[in-house]
Amino acid sequence: MSRGVADIAPARLALLNGGSVPSATLTEGLAIDFAQLLAAAVPAVGAARLEQLRAQAAAGITKRMALAAQLLLEANTDLALLQAHASDTVRGWVCFAIAAQAGWTLPQQLAAMRPLADDGHFGVREWAWLALRPHLAAQLDEAIALLAPWTADPSERVRRFACEALRPRGVWCAHIARLKEQPQLALPMLQALRADPAVYVQDSVANWLNDAAKSQPDWVRSLCAQWLLESDNAATQRICKRAQRSLA
Repeated sequence: MSRGVADIAPARLALLNGGSVPSATLTEGLAIDFAQLLAAAVPAVGAARLEQLRAQAAAGITKRMALAAQLLLEANTDLALLQAHASDTVRGWVCFAIAAQAGWTLPQQLAAMRPLADDGHFGVREWAWLALRPHLAAQLDEAIALLAPWTADPSERVRRFACEALRPRGVWCAHIARLKEQPQLALPMLQALRADPAVYVQDSVANWLNDAAKSQPDWVRSLCAQWLLESDNAATQRICKRAQRSLA
């Protein structure tokens, strides 16, 4: 058992595994026994499916999230009920189940994912974009067009999703080669967020541009210079400063 898991009180871990409380930290989320949680959340899922999950207990968490979602779909689970589950991990499984729905178009997937992109738990919001990112990257032009309106959403969480989901390099996910080489493709989203009042969104835009700066530094410098020339907004200044933090 890792030190982080060992530091979690047994009673607390039992609540997490039983799905009655959300995780408070990443360490708690990583400590959850997926098989125990699935059995508690969906008692009818079946022993064979639980055994599949136990067999992958040592796999990476993203792989296990995707597997749990697939098992939910195989068991014809009511995802709408699980979307309101107390466990953020269970709601995260719903994110991956939405992404794995056969025959769904990208607009359908985004519409279904939107409430989870706006979830109150930080972990669910991360799973929402991570689960859908491969589909967004595979249909990049359509994805940018569909996400551009999200940048005007009243919720800062939804606005942040629009940016975070298509970061050129991202975290815990594959890079998007086209955006590493042609970051200007994402301008319909980036321009709309360049003066966003929410720090949560500002950090995402800055990180997006910092990603791009690793392959297209001159483009990022030029864009930031243009933004600062056109606006003295404090949010824009903060974004541009953070966006260029890796540049000499």
